Amino acid sequence: MAIASQSSDRAQRPAAPRKPRPKRGEGQWALGYREPLNKNEQFKKDDDALNVRARIENIYAHRGFDSIDPSDLRGRFRWWGLYTQRKPGIDGGRTATLEPEELDDTHFMLRVRIDGGQLTVAQLRAIAEVSTTYARDSADVTDRQNIQLHWIRIEDVPAIWERLEAVGLQTQEACGDCPRVIIASPVAGIAAEEIIDPTPAVEEIARRYIGSPDFSNLPRKYKTALTGHPNHDVAPEVNDIAFVGVVHPEHGPGFDVWVGGGLSTNPMLAKRLGVWVSLEEAPDVWWGVTSIFRDYGYRRLRHRARIKFLMADWGPEKFRDVLENEYLKRKLADGPAPEIPAVPGDHVGIHQQKDGRYFVGVAPVVGRVSGTLLGKLADAVEAHGSDRIRTTAHQKLLVLDVEQDQVEPLVAALADLGLHARPSGWRRNTMACTGLEYCKLAIVETKARAHWLIEEMERRIPELDVPITVNLNGCPNSCARIQVADIGLKGQIVLDAEGRQVEGYQVHLGGGLGLDAGFGRKLRGLKVTAEELPDYVERVVRHYLDQREAEERFAQWVTRAPEEALS
Repeated sequence: MAIASQSSDRAQRPAAPRKPRPKRGEGQWALGYREPLNKNEQFKKDDDALNVRARIENIYAHRGFDSIDPSDLRGRFRWWGLYTQRKPGIDGGRTATLEPEELDDTHFMLRVRIDGGQLTVAQLRAIAEVSTTYARDSADVTDRQNIQLHWIRIEDVPAIWERLEAVGLQTQEACGDCPRVIIASPVAGIAAEEIIDPTPAVEEIARRYIGSPDFSNLPRKYKTALTGHPNHDVAPEVNDIAFVGVVHPEHGPGFDVWVGGGLSTNPMLAKRLGVWVSLEEAPDVWWGVTSIFRDYGYRRLRHRARIKFLMADWGPEKFRDVLENEYLKRKLADGPAPEIPAVPGDHVGIHQQKDGRYFVGVAPVVGRVSGTLLGKLADAVEAHGSDRIRTTAHQKLLVLDVEQDQVEPLVAALADLGLHARPSGWRRNTMACTGLEYCKLAIVETKARAHWLIEEMERRIPELDVPITVNLNGCPNSCARIQVADIGLKGQIVLDAEGRQVEGYQVHLGGGLGLDAGFGRKLRGLKVTAEELPDYVERVVRHYLDQREAEERFAQWVTRAPEEALS
């Protein structure tokens, strides 16, 4: 009985309070968490990823694909613009079920880094020659001003580098946990309405920091955008750091600084730091913000390793305080916010430059070109008196410095190549990522599907009097910026009417940049099969055209439209 009583007494006593678990570190170097916390941090610690170039040139290019160390193949190669592409024949339903080595083809995607989107005829011709010689004539203009090639063999990479570098191009840090290509206004220095030309800052940031071991090991990728154009032509809201042109009432033209934008599965818009930065200060401020990311960025969990998560936790006031006091060691001037454009610009069409000449913007279908086409473009540009081409953050191409009497002849020559300066609204405003054709992360096909959708919509609603952006992505990572499109389409496997698994899309509606900056509305359960896509887009656009109020943009209509009009 005594034993039972003692047991009963113990059972009735309150449990001792548990000691709180110590908070786990987030892998922030500045707080002492330097140990490798995942396999990516381990291989970066083992060897600076930039060093892999020597192994490519001296070992792998001679011994072939099977000789490549896995940590180089799926890790460090990215720092030189190389990703293994998707093995042909693997459907999207198997993307998440296979190991990386099962998805790997023995060929590579190669990303040519084009800072500011600035190309000469000689550089464009070099890319065209690499494409036709080594890449099966493949080429895509991306929405980060790069050009991507496919079907690259490791044996050919040294020769490709030699050809590109001979004309001042490179692939260094085109991918990887490092500063990616610096995107900038494609009309920098020539636009009549430009607030400030960011080109000197782009060049100085690239000269000082690209390829520097100071920033070759960041927590994750790091995207930079600069524009002095009032139409915000570089999607500054969704970049890790953006410099946006603004006029200070005392100091004159300079930049407003935005930090912490990004999309993927946790989309966030960049936040203003509230500072005004001169053109000369921009590289130092870039260094400070990038250093904060390197030192305080979260490295423990890969999915939280972007600067947007640090900004979300700190807020712009603390971020600015750390930037000024710990890194720059000085205060920055307070600055005004720039005016926000109603619709960000893409510069398609014919426009006069401030020097009296013209630039011509053309729209390849969702960025899909070829080496042959790029070579013919180089010939046409040269034949009509220009030497400057620009890629854009909207998968478009511009030809600068065209004399007035050469504008229409050039427009006609480009149209003969399938590059239209007066495209339909559908062709102009549709983007697509690489998709299932080459990407190991993709679940559905995108490029050909987008091309088909454009043709269908041009036939069904040919006279669209307002811009409606349609962005297709092959997976949730949003390389084509689906959350900030009027109609964003995220690829996934869906069930058709017969219950079969087929390619399809989750729909996001009413996202945007500029005045409509925000993320698209997801309707519960709204998924569209790939075959139903034109029917769906036609239906929702016709509802908008029928129901809109005067001057009402698509994104504005979506916020008030009933669900039945959106489904």
